[in-house]
Amino acid sequence: MIASSQSPLSGSRLPIIAIDGPSGVGKSTLSKLLAQELGFVNLDTGAMYRAVALAASRRGIDPDDAVALGRLANKVVIDFARNSGSERVLLDGEDVSAAIRTPEISLLTSKVSACPTVREALVRRQRELCIQGGFVLEGRDIGTVVFPDADIKFFLVATAEERGRRRFLELRAKGVPVDLAKTVAEVEARDAADSGRTHSPLRRAADAVAIDTTACGIDQVLAKMLHLVRSRQAAAVAGRE
Repeated sequence: MIASSQSPLSGSRLPIIAIDGPSGVGKSTLSKLLAQELGFVNLDTGAMYRAVALAASRRGIDPDDAVALGRLANKVVIDFARNSGSERVLLDGEDVSAAIRTPEISLLTSKVSACPTVREALVRRQRELCIQGGFVLEGRDIGTVVFPDADIKFFLVATAEERGRRRFLELRAKGVPVDLAKTVAEVEARDAADSGRTHSPLRRAADAVAIDTTACGIDQVLAKMLHLVRSRQAAAVAGRE
């Protein structure tokens, strides 16, 4: 286990904050904003799996070929860069920020991310990156598998209808021809795949704080998260005095 047995909130190192939940609940946006507010580094683990899925698609690798996918996950170089205030995802030096967000790659990611060899490769990399703490990570198994000892865990939820609507509006704004009913169905299919997979299924950690984002704006959810983080930090400081 990479994480320290001593709580970072007690002063041994900076905290690790885990944000889990299904697609469309606002994890990516909120993890970036929370990291900015706290002065931490944001790590979009979902983008890492999407990048592997894109690489597999381009190479014509069968999503059921665990050996080939594992080799690919260990070989590709995935980086994150900031450009004009936005975070870009780089795959072997190429900006694939838009390419990894298509509906086709989203569905393929469910299959690729269920592959144990892929998860082992990327989880190892995520732990290496975050060993010093001071990270906000978002995904589907951060608080249960990647960092079960994370100092603070959130689990975001929202109805499939609302998440599908958000995705529909996002894609339409980008000029992508989409159908609302189909988009909602794709969200539900992704949920079933993520929750039903054998390796690292999507589930809420027992000690995660659940927040329903269905009827809440980003600012409201961020305020709740910041309040909890700062309350726990204040309690940790008081406990040392």
